Amino acid sequence: MAETLNRRKFLGLAAGIAVLSCGKSEKPGQLVLDKGSGVRQFEFDEATISGLQEGMRSGKFTSKYITEKYLERIEEIDRRGPLLKSVIEINPDALRIAESLDRERRTGNLRGPLHGIPVLIKDNIGTADRMTTTAGSLALAGSIPPDDSYAAAKLRQAGAVILGKTNLSEWANFRSSQSTSGWSGRGGQTHNPYALDRDPSGSSSGSGVAVAANLCSVAIGTETDGSIIGPSCVNCVVGIKPTVGLVGRSGIIPISHTQDTAGPMARTVRDAAVLLGALTGIDPRDTVTKESAGKSFSDYTQFLDPKGLQGARIGVARKYFGSSEMADRIVDNLIEEMKSQGAIIIDPVEIPRKGKIEEFMVMLYEFKADLNSYLQELGPPAPVHSLAEIIEFNERNREKEMPYFGQDIFIKAEEKGPLSSPEYQEALSNNLRLSREEGIDALMEEHTLDAVMAPSGGPPSLTDLVNGDHYVGGSSGPAAVAGYPIINVPAGFIFGLPFGVSFFGRAYSEPALIKLAYAFEQATNIRRPPQFLKTADLSL
Repeated sequence: MAETLNRRKFLGLAAGIAVLSCGKSEKPGQLVLDKGSGVRQFEFDEATISGLQEGMRSGKFTSKYITEKYLERIEEIDRRGPLLKSVIEINPDALRIAESLDRERRTGNLRGPLHGIPVLIKDNIGTADRMTTTAGSLALAGSIPPDDSYAAAKLRQAGAVILGKTNLSEWANFRSSQSTSGWSGRGGQTHNPYALDRDPSGSSSGSGVAVAANLCSVAIGTETDGSIIGPSCVNCVVGIKPTVGLVGRSGIIPISHTQDTAGPMARTVRDAAVLLGALTGIDPRDTVTKESAGKSFSDYTQFLDPKGLQGARIGVARKYFGSSEMADRIVDNLIEEMKSQGAIIIDPVEIPRKGKIEEFMVMLYEFKADLNSYLQELGPPAPVHSLAEIIEFNERNREKEMPYFGQDIFIKAEEKGPLSSPEYQEALSNNLRLSREEGIDALMEEHTLDAVMAPSGGPPSLTDLVNGDHYVGGSSGPAAVAGYPIINVPAGFIFGLPFGVSFFGRAYSEPALIKLAYAFEQATNIRRPPQFLKTADLSL
């Protein structure tokens, strides 16, 4: 009875300061759309991987049927309807692949929990098929890599149907300091499905929107700093940025080999855990993954525990509050709910800072070196062969590539020297030391923590192509610089606009974080599907 009263108290407090549902949904999975949205209900709204698998096991669905329905939905509301523009390219072989996987199922050959499940992947994740890989840039239009990325190969091995590529903030949002998240020269502007005039965040904008809008079961994004966590936060989905080295990066258009990683985006922690398990392994073309030997799992669902908050020691990083007063108040109520679930809350905690972290400088050096290396691996058919050539291409095609913002970050990166430069070497060494052993590790050790919690950011701001993004806060930085894992989970709504909280911790602590995130999700039950409103309803 005490637990029930705490839950009711929590919901009552939260409802008093914000709209915790999307307005008309009565329970998770029940989609009641706004009458003015023009969007009909969809057969697979809020469908989970396990639900789709049960449908295929029983014979109710086939992978081909599910794939057809998702393709129809993409055409209906992504390219027409609300015009979300979250999918940049459809896999022309998707139905053929689904049929092949159906034949395998009929013979009793099941590859795993993703067998026959449609998945979307970000358009910087290479596929050696009839789709292109462009990072949203017209400079790479028509580019097809010679080999699958490690992530794409693992998806195929697991039996997933790669449905298509998602739009993104062009070049993973590393072209301009005044960019607008979700815009690319190739794909245009991605729109947030909760309010179409709101920022979808980036750079994995399309992946976050597509999952939120039920255009796929799950998707893959990539992150250097915030590019999975940010879109997950403002699109009411779960996002896992794994430890750098847990998922191979070969074949992914890079920014920083120190911080880059691919990771799952899903509507539930369980589905994100399923997808993460399919992506892990030693990538022969990514030496960092050797460090994951003995530390990774092919099944992260084993760590799902609805009572996972009991006895867990969680630090609250107050430094990352303050971007939204209403969000902060909701998070404070969530903290009380975690206490009622048995969590031991240490509030506040602060990551030690004994020096200056120069994240951007390291990124500039690594972007130039890593991108040039990627382009060389594409070979002679590549339309461009260096960062310098891309800069020239953008200048020649300014009307299409730079109508709203320029390429000052590109220019700064091109001015940097080689990775042997003392400036880079010193900055990288300092960054890793300050963020790891003297940062997150020191904090975790000091308070004997299982995880650190903070708001992932505030609710989405208005999309602004004139002035660029408006900062709404974020807590992804410490884990990003350290290369450590972080998970976003939906936390609430403010005037129908979603935001999330993050849990982060030591290297390869995904099992502990997934356990906590799942227990939090089950205790709070925040996720609601979007209503595709033209603008947020600010009436109370």
